[in-house]
Amino acid sequence: MKRLTLTRTSRQGECTTGILHDGGKVLCYTLEPMWRDLVHEKKVMGRTAIPEGKYRIRMSPSKKFRRMMPYLMEVPNFTGVMIHPGNRVEDTEGCILVGERDKPDTLVHSRKTFEWLYETLFEQANEEGGELEIVIE
Repeated sequence: MKRLTLTRTSRQGECTTGILHDGGKVLCYTLEPMWRDLVHEKKVMGRTAIPEGKYRIRMSPSKKFRRMMPYLMEVPNFTGVMIHPGNRVEDTEGCILVGERDKPDTLVHSRKTFEWLYETLFEQANEEGGELEIVIE
């Protein structure tokens, strides 16, 4: 099983930033909503980062994107969590946005980055029937 790791680098204000990598190779930067300590705080729908943990990634159809998309499976108290393009924290409702870092709270080239990830990782895993997992730390 191929494993991706999302290492969070900052939890400031309304956003959580990170780096997505495959072993030692940096693939892209990430942006999520605010990180919350879900043991002591309540989840705010669409405005809370995914809890740390290990999750399987499954390709499933998305009505919003009108194509197969990578979904994180069995995220506690979350549904419909995807990895997808977006530039600002307002573009996510609890999902992981991917792109290149622009400012501390902004990504650029997110569509280009997502398409590259899609072709490189997600599409290949789907075609080969292989599984992907992501570790969020």
